[in-house]
Amino acid sequence: MAIREANLADAPGIAKVHIDTWRTTYSKLMPAKFLADLSYEERETKWVKILSNITQDDFTYITEDETGQIVGFASGGKERTGDCLYQGELYAIYILEKYQRQGLGYRLVSTIATRLMQSGISSMLVWVLADNPAAHFYQSLGGQQVNQKQIEIATVQLVEVAYGWIDTRKGII
Repeated sequence: MAIREANLADAPGIAKVHIDTWRTTYSKLMPAKFLADLSYEERETKWVKILSNITQDDFTYITEDETGQIVGFASGGKERTGDCLYQGELYAIYILEKYQRQGLGYRLVSTIATRLMQSGISSMLVWVLADNPAAHFYQSLGGQQVNQKQIEIATVQLVEVAYGWIDTRKGII
């Protein structure tokens, strides 16, 4: 499956993957009504805005199946909170359930890490819900738990954990 940089025309496909993966991945973590009420149109509008304002500091890549359908995406760029230890951040990675555990996650994370390296950034972190079934994926790539915080989504208190790589060349790329 091909991986390429996303463009504005990809917004509907990215939005669909984003919503569909939230519904499958977070079904045991968030209220069913909240997940059911997620809107493809609203998410597409957000992705149009994101993809319209891409800079050198942030980027999104997609992966498509053999028919050209978007089945996963990852976005990343400069770390957003000003953390002095980790300069890069994997903002999001979502892959449709049917396409998980086929190496696409690794390829997308590696693509983001490589793009960060091209910008002179070799450290990276990612924030993930602690109870996310895929949290172990980041550990398998050599990520170390470096922080955690409480967040609220849909009136549910959740713990978000940061996994970090001091040097992405050792384990990801």
